[in-house]
Amino acid sequence: MKTSDFNFDLPQELIAQEPLKDRASSRLLVMGKETGEIEHKHFRDIKDYLKAGDCLVINNTKVLPARLIGERKNTGARVEVLLLTRMQIDTWEVLVFPGKKARQGDRIVFGGGKLEAEVLEIIEGGNRIVKFTFDGLFENVLDELGEMPLPPYITHKLEDKNRYQTVYAEHDGSAAAPTAGLHFTPELMKEIEEMGVKIAHVTLHVGLGTFRPVKVDDVTNHEMHSEYYVVEQEQADIINDAKQAGGRIISVGTTSTRTLESVTDDKGIVCAKSGWTKIFIYPGYKFKVVDCLITNFHLPESTLIMLVSALAGKENVLNAYKSAVNNKYRFFSFGDAMFIVG
Repeated sequence: MKTSDFNFDLPQELIAQEPLKDRASSRLLVMGKETGEIEHKHFRDIKDYLKAGDCLVINNTKVLPARLIGERKNTGARVEVLLLTRMQIDTWEVLVFPGKKARQGDRIVFGGGKLEAEVLEIIEGGNRIVKFTFDGLFENVLDELGEMPLPPYITHKLEDKNRYQTVYAEHDGSAAAPTAGLHFTPELMKEIEEMGVKIAHVTLHVGLGTFRPVKVDDVTNHEMHSEYYVVEQEQADIINDAKQAGGRIISVGTTSTRTLESVTDDKGIVCAKSGWTKIFIYPGYKFKVVDCLITNFHLPESTLIMLVSALAGKENVLNAYKSAVNNKYRFFSFGDAMFIVG
């Protein structure tokens, strides 16, 4: 299976640069999982395709304002730091740009000294281990000084940080948003619950690896990035009960999908656990629990479009993407949505 099999033509102007003011007003392409039949709707119409007994599984991770702009303490040179993984209360693995301005022992200051970082170590791949010093809670300092780490294809500045968070974001830890969930409003979530649809929460902290391109010709040779997840027993019970009662498990986003498929056993039972997953889902994969998927439109040749193709078939998905392009849907993180329904 070749990476190029998942390529498609995407005009640059269809890459959404800003979120819509009304989250639920995004367009929604509804596609039959088996038939490939397509309907064009708006996201708030998703209620028409849900029914009592279904279970909507959402990822309640919260994006950290993890992009920090500072300067080297001894020279004043500008340095950008991107938080990746928290190792201790005050110690993080980070990306630094430019890397040559962050040698071991160097100190970087942010916000006029409100936050300071010392480079402890340079690790394999060029990332740095840094230790921060600050007053009070790190999260409060980060909220004041940090910016949202928007994907590289978004060039506009985000005026409202909350628009890169889902309305149900709860647990800090992501470097990128689970973007399929950005279309939900509190009102829409309430209406869905009142229909008798169960809502279960999982947590997967999205890493920057989600934007890493597939650089190998053969899909099976790609090494997937690792991300941390948590599934609580109460939430696993909600999903299992819905499945056993005949309801559909509807995953909101590829991150929820990867989490569910990582914690489900061979009998289709979702297990409560936490850990790191490197699961790579591409055509040929047999889904253990996920029936339907709400997702955004993804980059050509990405692991995300491969996951979607595994659920609905590559030809169906590429045909849907062609229809989306022809109908000028908005693509990627701030773009429109797709519902693969079965």
